[in-house]
Amino acid sequence: MTHPPLSGVRWTSAVLLAALGAGTVRAAFRLRDLPVLPVVPRTSAGVPRPAGWRLLTARGVEPDPATFLAACAYAEGEGLRVLDLLPADLAAERALGLLRLVDPARYRWDRLGEGRGAGFAVLVTEEVLERAGVDPGGPRPDPAELLALTRRLKEYAADTTGLAVAPGLSCGGPGDPGGPARAAELRAQGLPPGALAAAQLGGLALLAGVAVRQGRWGAAAAGLYWLQPYLVLGGSGSPLRPADLARATAARPVRSLRAGLRTAGAARAAGRDDAPDAARAAAYREDLAAGTDRFLEARRPDCPWCGSARLSVRVRVPDLLQGKPGRFTLERCGDCGHVFQNPRLTPEGLEFYYRDFYDGRGGEGAGTVFGRLGAAYRGRAEMLLPHAEPVSWLDVGTGHGHFCNAARAVWPRTRFDGLDMGDGVREAERRGWVETGYQGQFPEFAPKLAGQYEVVSMYHYLEHTRDPLAELDAAAAVLAPGGFLAIELPDPESRMARLLGPAWLPWFQPQHQHLAPAANLREALADRGFTVVAEEHGPAHQGNDFFGAVALTATRLAPDPDRPWGPPATRRTRALAQAVRLAALPCFAAAAALDTLRTAAARRTDGGNAYRLLARKDTR
Repeated sequence: MTHPPLSGVRWTSAVLLAALGAGTVRAAFRLRDLPVLPVVPRTSAGVPRPAGWRLLTARGVEPDPATFLAACAYAEGEGLRVLDLLPADLAAERALGLLRLVDPARYRWDRLGEGRGAGFAVLVTEEVLERAGVDPGGPRPDPAELLALTRRLKEYAADTTGLAVAPGLSCGGPGDPGGPARAAELRAQGLPPGALAAAQLGGLALLAGVAVRQGRWGAAAAGLYWLQPYLVLGGSGSPLRPADLARATAARPVRSLRAGLRTAGAARAAGRDDAPDAARAAAYREDLAAGTDRFLEARRPDCPWCGSARLSVRVRVPDLLQGKPGRFTLERCGDCGHVFQNPRLTPEGLEFYYRDFYDGRGGEGAGTVFGRLGAAYRGRAEMLLPHAEPVSWLDVGTGHGHFCNAARAVWPRTRFDGLDMGDGVREAERRGWVETGYQGQFPEFAPKLAGQYEVVSMYHYLEHTRDPLAELDAAAAVLAPGGFLAIELPDPESRMARLLGPAWLPWFQPQHQHLAPAANLREALADRGFTVVAEEHGPAHQGNDFFGAVALTATRLAPDPDRPWGPPATRRTRALAQAVRLAALPCFAAAAALDTLRTAAARRTDGGNAYRLLARKDTR
């Protein structure tokens, strides 16, 4: 008879074995897809250097002229403007880490994918360097700095960035680093070193536990982990031949444990030194000295959508996004169902609560989140396929232009312009993600842009505005007759809003000012001369209900101790934040599984947490 706990161990061992097997096979296939530079004779040293190219190398890396010429020839032949060069003897663990992050077959064409590399040498055109504001004549970077630069350069060469193995390039140093150097490299790639170290150490502990308790399956999983470097990189046709492959395979558990401990220690030490910027903290203290009540207008007695006085409190929450002081109320109209912030923030209040969220301190995190929404962006762009072939498209509330960048894969001949209040729209223009970036309020630009666009899009924008009906008026003015208005909004009638209550992420307080039911928006569009030609609910669903609820709850229990608007961090607040984050890890895993099931159900039933409308402006 099978003992129940042992049965659970067998199941865990089988899952671990399957996951390790899938990861090993995936890495092997990705390795096979790595391109290799052609071999150029070393006698080419006297050949003139190709114009317009610069080779940026980390300190201590000295590529020979033949490698430079081969890289230039390959990049020009493939139409690349950025090319990361991988040493043929790249350390085994570093190679496996890169293969986990990068699918070489898709890397170039993933316009939103983050720039990845080995941190040794990057070939880049002078034109990209100039747009990115990079001085190639400065001091040589260390590997972490070069990794961060590669990540930035791909933003300026979204579909012209690649990587290739350079047979003539050698690591010329130690294998995969640990401790502070590794932590710095992870941060440079936007990866949290503390969380990754904890995951690695936890995985090793789990693997050791099942290996001890469950002989056959556990030993198979442990053995597969042990041999993975050789199974992936040891083939005769491998384009990478790590110099440390034998040592990396033989001593993998010990080396992984040591590297994880050193990285975790370095991450903790760095965290203690990550005090908030003194000037930023002082500015917040000055803003908060007079309290937060001044950031709110007087409560209005009627619905801003229909004028009804039948209002009731829908939810009342603090700022769960950043943990800034204040409490906010969303009320629901009993007649039309419109949900709105009441009392609403003043313009000064909006500036205070938006600060350091999309730009500044929170800019990198927001950019990472938006960069992972490629499927959603493509779905939005493809909604137009049966109805139009637009030449001009204005994306309102474009942020840093992520949608426009992704939509070019669907509409390569369309001119995409963007409009937003933040500085990100200027950066989107420099990157080439939008042709023209307008910075300011949409209604103020409407007279200047009247009748100029075939498509105007507002994706998760109207809910942020103070007067959504005025924004619809502006869209009607900017569109040419017969043009299309595309809108996506959170659905306040979603079942998840009732189930999760204050922890439902799309409430998004205090940023979201208005959440309009689809029926209200359809009526408002009809009043402005639009005809709705398509409506989607399931495809617009954002699969983050449960994950977002866990994240908001964790932030509520233990806000970031280093937030500049909070009290100075102490050893106790840091320990509490770390404990909550560790305790939340299994909750995040369970939430991700639930969101997967929820997304499948939303797609099948056409009922999600958001909806899209596509409306045509009447020609008369």
